[in-house]
Amino acid sequence: IVLHFANKELAAMPGYYGHIEDIDISLYRGAYTIDSLYLNKVDLKKNLQTPFISAKTIDLSVEWSALFHGRIVGELEFVRPILLFTKDKTELEEVKKDTSNFKELLKSFMPLKINRFEIIDGKLQYVDKTSSPNVDISIDNTQWLASNLSSVDDTAILPSVVKMTALVYEGNFVLNLKLDALSEKPLFDMNAKLEKTHLPYLNDFFKAYANIDINKGS
Repeated sequence: IVLHFANKELAAMPGYYGHIEDIDISLYRGAYTIDSLYLNKVDLKKNLQTPFISAKTIDLSVEWSALFHGRIVGELEFVRPILLFTKDKTELEEVKKDTSNFKELLKSFMPLKINRFEIIDGKLQYVDKTSSPNVDISIDNTQWLASNLSSVDDTAILPSVVKMTALVYEGNFVLNLKLDALSEKPLFDMNAKLEKTHLPYLNDFFKAYANIDINKGS
């Protein structure tokens, strides 16, 4: 019943089409696991689907440790997710509409405020088929861990902590972020570092957007 409801929601979402292979419910820990999800963007004029997000496993659960602080919040864990950004000719109002719909979808799947968020072996990809040459770049093996996003332990000025590592064409990317996730205005302290990326792998990107041809260097 739950699987049927979820797939019905994903299939009926304006501008998108998605599908879930299976859902496992764990009542004893207040959680459920989504297996093999994909969500595609749909071009209604051309009747074409473009991959947007997919994941091998998504685990949604109550964070029991937060109950000791008197808060009921959730945690999300994504295993091998892929997020694909595709540049095309889209009107601004359509982008706003799509974004709003996607937020509503997330709320329907996880009604609790998220306090802990983890990504294991993720991938971020950007594709531009309108450029010359075409651009197709990615950040691989991304590992994210964000904790205290709902300020369960709110003694610090910047209580939320985000840590990320990734591989960028033989290079290593590291990000450390402290923030107040509940602040109305951005309040954060961020440090990031990228080292030893092999630039020739990004040659199409530099050619398309900067008219630069790179054949060696890091």
